[in-house]
Amino acid sequence: MITKSGGEYPYLMEAFGPIPAYLFSWSSLFVIKPSSFAIICLSFSEYVCAPFYSGCSPPQVVIKTLAAAAILLISTVNALSVRLGSYVQNVFTAAKMVIVVIIIISGLVLLAQGINSTISQKNLETLSGKKAESERETVDRNLPLAIIIGIPLVTGCYILMNVSYFTVMTATELLQSQAVAVTFGDRVLYPASWIVPLFVAFSTIGAANGSCFTAGRLVFVAGREGHMLKVLSYISVKRLTPAPAIMFHSMIAIIYIIPGDINSLVNYFSFAAWLFYGLTITGLIVMRFTRKELKRPIKVPIFIPILVTLLSVFLVLAPIISAPAWEYLYCVLFMLSGLVFYFLFVHYKFGWAQKISKPLTMHLQMLMEVVPPEEAPE
Repeated sequence: MITKSGGEYPYLMEAFGPIPAYLFSWSSLFVIKPSSFAIICLSFSEYVCAPFYSGCSPPQVVIKTLAAAAILLISTVNALSVRLGSYVQNVFTAAKMVIVVIIIISGLVLLAQGINSTISQKNLETLSGKKAESERETVDRNLPLAIIIGIPLVTGCYILMNVSYFTVMTATELLQSQAVAVTFGDRVLYPASWIVPLFVAFSTIGAANGSCFTAGRLVFVAGREGHMLKVLSYISVKRLTPAPAIMFHSMIAIIYIIPGDINSLVNYFSFAAWLFYGLTITGLIVMRFTRKELKRPIKVPIFIPILVTLLSVFLVLAPIISAPAWEYLYCVLFMLSGLVFYFLFVHYKFGWAQKISKPLTMHLQMLMEVVPPEEAPE
């Protein structure tokens, strides 16, 4: 129904107006996207370090340094060439499927052999799936196919991988493991257990590359819409990539790595993400009544967005109630602080604010050799 770029931003704009849309853009640029990027790179670092620190946890300084290096490497690849970034994504996506298949087949073989004494009813109850969703270009054909094929496939892979893990590990062992797939490989694939951390590292690098690619475009759109410095919507003269947006996103991700660990970042990320997921789906319900005139290529039964909205409310409130933490308060305050920048630079556009942003944009443009997309060479 709404075919504009920018992820949830145009949906929130159409349903609720500019302020919720801006807060989403602000939160995505400074919380959701960079913390997700940092989480993936920290996971990559832990899996790479795990084989070198057998029997103990790797030092945090080693994990964080390697994660920061991964962020810089991935950002450089995407800033240099769109084609190179796409090639890296294809290679590591294939590697991800290889390790998924290895783990699933190994677990099913063990189950067939009857080596399943560690599985209990309690363990089985903890198994969970995970849904995936993607943006699309050809709505009428691709979106139904993505839902029908993609979601069951991803859900099935997650469930079968968890079955494999619980086949050789108890719930306690799984929770205590620093790298679950590595532990699985040590017990099942020895002496070829080195395959698991290698391919999991490939998998996480691929996920990080995809995160960097998409987040860079979101920063680009925010700059183009006037919600961030205009220079963030510029592209490299030589490479024709949104280099300023990618560099900005990467710097924020590295900042998140310095004080945080994976658990705190997950709390920080999931709380903010589900807040806006729920608000976006609520917008679908609202527009069903306020924008009746719009053409809807696909009309979702109303009970589905209502159910997803209720689930989003649960996923936002449940962790706060069960385990209150300062991260949630910091996250809310930071999101609301975006209103200050909105009224200063976007809504009222005070003269003194423009005097600050214009020379800053000009100097950054000359430093990075970037231009607006319409001025880029053919």
